[in-house]
Amino acid sequence: MIKVSKLADYAVVILSVIGQDEALMNASDVAKTSNLPEPTVAKVLKLLTKADVLSSVRGASGGYHLARPIENITIADVICAIDGPIALTSCVEAVDESCCDYAQCCPMNGRWNKVNAAIKTALDGVSLADMTEGCMAEMKERA
Repeated sequence: MIKVSKLADYAVVILSVIGQDEALMNASDVAKTSNLPEPTVAKVLKLLTKADVLSSVRGASGGYHLARPIENITIADVICAIDGPIALTSCVEAVDESCCDYAQCCPMNGRWNKVNAAIKTALDGVSLADMTEGCMAEMKERA
């Protein structure tokens, strides 16, 4: 089974919270709205900022906001920011062939690239806006 990591899933939730509000949001506010632990939120916010998915503003009235419009942030952007490059096997994501003792003689060496490209293309086709449509209304109903 192919699974998105828990942190990448949380990142989509966090971005949906931030994307629904024009104002800057700090980690504490995001944690309260998303019902996620604040340390986890802080970690995800740092990773998303480092990957230029979010922008941060320092200071007492600082916080985070989307670095670009919600329609221009893809699920592939989020997953790559949290988990690194999208790759089904370690030999595809590794830069050198030391990831596997059999890479030199493996008949599948390089053939997973086609599958990885198809998955990345599919994830690039889904924006954060697609994922968050109607999401905040549901979150507010549950609160």
